[in-house]
Amino acid sequence: MGRRKRGLPVHGWVCLDKPLEMGSTQAVSRVRRLFDAQKAGHAGTLDPLASGILPIALGEATKTVPFMQDARKTYRFVIEWGASTTTQDREGEVIARSGVRPEPEQVAAALTTFVGDIDQVPPAFSAVKVDGARAYDLARDGQTVELKSRPVTIHQASVTAVPDLDHVEITVLTGKGVYIRSLARDLASVLEAEGHVSLLRRERVGPFGLENAVGLEFLEDLVHRGAASEGLLPITTALDDIPDLAVTDEDAFRLRQGRSIVLLPRQMEAIQARLSAGSQTVSAVQGNEPVALCSLKAGRLEPDRVFNLQI
Repeated sequence: MGRRKRGLPVHGWVCLDKPLEMGSTQAVSRVRRLFDAQKAGHAGTLDPLASGILPIALGEATKTVPFMQDARKTYRFVIEWGASTTTQDREGEVIARSGVRPEPEQVAAALTTFVGDIDQVPPAFSAVKVDGARAYDLARDGQTVELKSRPVTIHQASVTAVPDLDHVEITVLTGKGVYIRSLARDLASVLEAEGHVSLLRRERVGPFGLENAVGLEFLEDLVHRGAASEGLLPITTALDDIPDLAVTDEDAFRLRQGRSIVLLPRQMEAIQARLSAGSQTVSAVQGNEPVALCSLKAGRLEPDRVFNLQI
């Protein structure tokens, strides 16, 4: 007999508004303990010095985490002019100072050169691995860290506020892998200024935004009132870009057993019209319940990830 899993079979997403000074792993642990969930994971790491949207998957929702890897993200951040730091944020030691204070128009003009497909070098203080070690561990040990540039995409970037001469607020819409601290570093370099990120807030990750976010205190209150489920979003929240197909009880049974099902011509036509370019992934559903994530192959649906939602 297999070992019984610890915790409860809780399934769904928590769109957490992560507070400052808390790491992503710590946030996931807190949420998992609150729900006493058997499994938990997150989509998109957020630094302790950043606040905002951290989507946390519980139970079977962890099977949809890979579909959030390419999700677009919205960040709002503030650059403080006058000093560059080792970490490119307010936590690091000052390594250079300057009296240059770029005008908002100059910042806006320079930002346009970073929109589109660009090459970006990650910060030395990042989780990128160098010969098996994390870059931030090497940097903290005083070693010189040289990271290779990587292609990333910034879809939109604009100046959204100018609190004073020493600060500028910028909002960007990015693809995966973009480091905001690197963008601030490179922007300051183009403007021949020194600067670092003094505030960073993530406002959206794909379908998860501030409009459906909850804080830890709110979750704790729900748990204490026995209403924890009110803080959960459906598993399918992460699958908003994936077409779904309603299946019969018999087909749902087959998919749950790991067997493929044959689609009718009209089903094929309807699904193909809704598939994104280059994608063959379809979500099979039974009523309001997801059954499996499947691949469309030669008129059949073949299950890749089956959801085990029976308690």
